[in-house]
Amino acid sequence: MNKELSFPWSPTSVQSAVSRRLRAAGIVLAGSVFVAACAHISLPLLFTPVPLTMQDFAVLVLGLLLPAPLAASTLAAYLLEGALGLPVFAPGPHPTSALAHLFGPTAGFLLAYVAAAPLISILFRRSGRRIGAAILSAAVGDLLILSCGALWFWILTHASTPSTLAQTVLPFLPGSALKVAAASGLAAGWLRLRRAKASRHY
Repeated sequence: MNKELSFPWSPTSVQSAVSRRLRAAGIVLAGSVFVAACAHISLPLLFTPVPLTMQDFAVLVLGLLLPAPLAASTLAAYLLEGALGLPVFAPGPHPTSALAHLFGPTAGFLLAYVAAAPLISILFRRSGRRIGAAILSAAVGDLLILSCGALWFWILTHASTPSTLAQTVLPFLPGSALKVAAASGLAAGWLRLRRAKASRHY
């Protein structure tokens, strides 16, 4: 056995560790940019402060494609970028500060992302990585996002339960179903592509 290769602090092992860290950092950065881009696909609604956006679609995709720690790190980085004042959150009809996003009526949705993405990842990887598992995992993650968003809104605004549901959950269910289906199909297609590519190497 080559002792240099087996020694834990050999140049090869250090280079490999650095390469893995750089790759992970690149994935986190790219993932946070993806979420920010989807956040700007936004449609404000007159009857609620919660806009229709593609943010949660990005969260579902990242949860299905990334390992749980990397998914959580990506969404944490996204929130940190927003807290630092970068324009990563969904735009509104009026200029809104980062604190208004992170502590306002829609903050529950944003904060839920950090838990939803790794939860989706864990469920998907433990249930076989098939299209059915992708749909179920993404649906559970989306339900968590909607629930946390509604709970935060209810606590912050003291609105009644029917009013809270009418402003934070019910109008978004059809879109959520479409996002779950689209994210699941995208993830399943990507995994099939990777498996086909790997099989050609053997």
